[in-house]
Amino acid sequence: MKAIITSALFLLFISICAAQELVLYKQVDTAKLYLELRYPDNFDREKTYPAMVFFFGGGWNGGNRNQFYEQANYFAKRGIVCFLADYRTKKSDGVSPFECVKDAKSAVRFIRKNAEKFSIDPSKLIASGGSAGGHLAAATGMIELYNEETDDLAVSCVPNALVLFNPVIDNGPAGYGFERIGEAYKDFSPLHNVQKGDPPTIFFFGTVDYTTTLESMKYFEMVMNKVGSQCKLKLYEGEKHGFFNYKNLALFKDTVWEADQFLSSLGFIKAVPSGDPYFKE
Repeated sequence: MKAIITSALFLLFISICAAQELVLYKQVDTAKLYLELRYPDNFDREKTYPAMVFFFGGGWNGGNRNQFYEQANYFAKRGIVCFLADYRTKKSDGVSPFECVKDAKSAVRFIRKNAEKFSIDPSKLIASGGSAGGHLAAATGMIELYNEETDDLAVSCVPNALVLFNPVIDNGPAGYGFERIGEAYKDFSPLHNVQKGDPPTIFFFGTVDYTTTLESMKYFEMVMNKVGSQCKLKLYEGEKHGFFNYKNLALFKDTVWEADQFLSSLGFIKAVPSGDPYFKE
């Protein structure tokens, strides 16, 4: 009986792996970086869809692409081709945050360069992420330096919208990660590189999240809008870092629905009158 159960589990594992679509987007030495895809229901390769790439959090030290598995499932059901991105971290590859930014930019460029292959509209590419992954998403659109020398720089890494979950926005002396970034924060920190033409942005933050200050979040929103770059901060009273993760189902639903409405307002997806993350159109 044990052998039968073991065999059945093995076959289930094989079927899951076979159904999982992974695409290698970059290799640095022995580090292979993949994009895991989630396609919309009734996906038609003859059509074009918006795209959304997610970067996991973990302080540029660790983590994995599964963090945004449920958010990707949600937005795939809303007609978006979703990508869960790997990137090198200090824990796995001994790299600095600067290499993390390079990888994030490489991922966006790879998706846009292969837009036809993925049946996506390269002018409707959304970058998303949480915590340090939120920083990476923002960096693809706001930071000019830190590009991989093997990248095709003729392909833009700037997304058309940003959806950020308690992102690391400030890397200055009073912000997150300054001990690793140092004076390079002037070219690395999204807060210090705001300019007109930055991608439209929505971001979510808990008022008792002490990883990044509430004041810097409010200041970022103000400066973005002041220069004419659309930005919306959604605050969650009494919530801590990571409040948006799927284990907090009510807050998961609320944040994806707020992001849904934001993307609908930009014309990326069709607006629908429902907040249920798994509704059917």
